[in-house]
Amino acid sequence: MAKKSKSRRSLAKDIPAASELRLFSIPGLPEIRYGDDLAKLVTGAARRAATPFEDGDILVIAQKIVSKSEGALVRLAGVKPSPKALALAARLKKDPRAIEIVLRESRRIVRSDHVLITETRHGFVCANAGVDHSNVRGKDVVTLLPKNPDRSAKKIAGALRKRTGKRIAVIISDTFGRPWRLGLTEVAIGAAGVPVLADLRGTLDRHGKLLTATILAVADELAAAAGLLMDKSKGSPVVLIRGYRYKPCHEPAASIIRPPAEDLFR
Repeated sequence: MAKKSKSRRSLAKDIPAASELRLFSIPGLPEIRYGDDLAKLVTGAARRAATPFEDGDILVIAQKIVSKSEGALVRLAGVKPSPKALALAARLKKDPRAIEIVLRESRRIVRSDHVLITETRHGFVCANAGVDHSNVRGKDVVTLLPKNPDRSAKKIAGALRKRTGKRIAVIISDTFGRPWRLGLTEVAIGAAGVPVLADLRGTLDRHGKLLTATILAVADELAAAAGLLMDKSKGSPVVLIRGYRYKPCHEPAASIIRPPAEDLFR
């Protein structure tokens, strides 16, 4: 653990803050289907949009199209709700089949008063375990989160490098709510090639004061910035970020999940 913190501190000191960031929405992607090659489709769309990739670019990809390409979809018609799902659905006024899928994707229920908040098998705490009806063709089809978002990001980053010859980091983002704050924001659920946390503990602020608790959620901030260009109604699931300075690294987005022993709210 100490080794990881040391590397993050050196990262924070060695890399100057970006003075300018540029974000590009990459239009023209088709409806994604199971088995589609996302790297091929994205590079083709970027070429048509006259936005060639450069070394150090960061590609933020909405979780939904990753799930579609990996076949992480379920047709509700084939789902038999359990007694627990039926009881929860009656209380929440939801489709019991969808609730059953949520339960299957969850380690535990965190809350079930007005909305179903669960901890997913990945360790994310979010509404409905990430099970979602939106932007999916068919009334009875839902998408699930990718089985391993970090592995998915690594695979896409490798495929992009083969196609472009450029070093491109990848962040897979999803829309999460936040405790005590209204509104939704994009967060990183998968990452490859870019730091996800910048540990500033042990460094000094501009007034020479020692920072003892500051760890920046870099990947979440990048995902949130990209979210400003991800129009949910127009199909804009891929955003390129240019100008953020970072050292390439293999740090999974799973690193952002707070360990249970440090969780202040359980």
